Order: sequence, then structure tokens, then C-alpha cells
Amino acid sequence: MDTRAGTGLRGRIRTKDGWAVAHAVVTVTDMTGQQIAREPADAEGAVRTAALAPGAYTVIVTAVGYRPAAATALVTASGSADLGTLLLDRAGGPELPPPGPWTIDPAHSEVGAVAQHLGLSSVHGRFRTFAGRIDVAEQALASSVEAVIDAASIDTGNGTRDEHLRSADFLDVREHPTVTYRSTSLEPAGADRWTVHGELTMRGVTRPVDLDLACLGTGPDPWGGVRAAFRATAELRREDFAMNWNQVVRAGIATMGTTLRVTLDIQAVQGTALPAG
Repeated sequence: MDTRAGTGLRGRIRTKDGWAVAHAVVTVTDMTGQQIAREPADAEGAVRTAALAPGAYTVIVTAVGYRPAAATALVTASGSADLGTLLLDRAGGPELPPPGPWTIDPAHSEVGAVAQHLGLSSVHGRFRTFAGRIDVAEQALASSVEAVIDAASIDTGNGTRDEHLRSADFLDVREHPTVTYRSTSLEPAGADRWTVHGELTMRGVTRPVDLDLACLGTGPDPWGGVRAAFRATAELRREDFAMNWNQVVRAGIATMGTTLRVTLDIQAVQGTALPAG
């Protein structure tokens, strides 16, 4: 590759949200379709070819997990042309964060649940202790997530109620101290939305549970890392996990509703370790 300034075709390969596509390959053909050059992008997504003869060329950018992109370049008498920034769309659906492991940051995330109370209002709770990892694959649909929740960390703001929720009537934390979720597959569900198919294990019972997942974006944090934000929701039936306790009060109204609405507000840090902050 010719790295002299002003020579050849030069450009930058990026995702739609600005991330470098380091494994992209740029192929250059002339107007007859003959291949003239083929160069891989570097770690920053930058690519440069050797000097070319003046004329018009077709530039094709390919990368595993992305839709191919094409552009036309007009090379001047200097033998060079600037392609600028070439954007690639992920294949098979909306954008996910850059491929690799992402560690859920409990300090900046929340795992919450809402239950109906007396048919009139809602009781909100959350789990204070949890951990998890998201693996974004080069092929987006092969991505996965795994999370573990400390069942005893349930907090609804009422100590008496929380102790009851920890008992065998509900979470049974003595016999089943953790709640786990493992994804089994992923499919796109619209712009920046995905359906995560997975299995939730609670009280020793495993059931399929789908998450409606929204990717909220990525960006740098104050500690030198990169973060991705997600919001996911699901609805669970208590009886599916053998939580059948209830109490009927006036007019046959049950104390608690039969379903739980689960909301996950997640920040994940790129890599396998959390920053000190």
C-alpha cells in the first residue's frame, strides 16, 4: 500500500453511529469491471490505495455482518481522490454497539418490576444486586446476553413486604438465591429495536421469556471507557414460576395482580471489566 500523502484513494469506513469498521475491505474496479486495487481498512477504519491512473472508478466496501456499499470515485491527474466517510449498515436489522464483550454496570443500571395492588394502583420494586454480560457478535443475530440477579436484594421500599417477597410464598431466596436469564436467539423488531428470546430461571423454574429491547446508543464515559445503553421490557405471569400466593379482600378483589411488568434500564461498559468510577 502506498502511504504517501495525496496518492491513491483514501477514505474512512464507519458504522452509521460513527464506529470504525476495522475489518472492512475496499475493492476498486475500473469502468470495465476489472479489479484495480483491493485494500483492507486499518484498526481505525481508514483505507488508502496506491496511486491510480486518472479516471472514474467504482469502489465497493464489504465487511462481515454489514451490507455492502458502493461509491464512485473520480481520480484526478495527481492519481488521488478522497472518498470521505463511507457508512455501512449492519446486515439483518438495526444497529447494535460495536462487536465484542460488554459488561453490565449495576451502579448505573436498574432492574425493576411492577405489580398491581388491590386492583387500584401499582407497587414498584427493584433488585439492588445483579451482574451480567452482553456479547455483541460480528454477525448481529449471533449476539447473546446473560444475567444473574441476587433474589434477596429485592427492594420495594417496605421492609415487611420485602421479607414476605423473600419468603417461600414468592422468591424463596433460601432455596433459590439467584434469578438468571440467558438468551437463546435474537431477531430485529424495527428501527433500533430487537426481540431477545431467552430463558428465565426463578424459584428453580425455567420458562421462556422474551425481552422487547431498544438500543439507546453508545458513547464515551468520564472514566475513559465506552458505554452502551439499553432499555428492555417483559411481562411475566407469577403462576408460571409457582408464585401462587394471594389474598382476596373486599368484593373478591385479589391483593396482588397475576402479572408482573419488568423493566430493565441498562448501561454496559465495553470490555470485561468495570471502571473504578
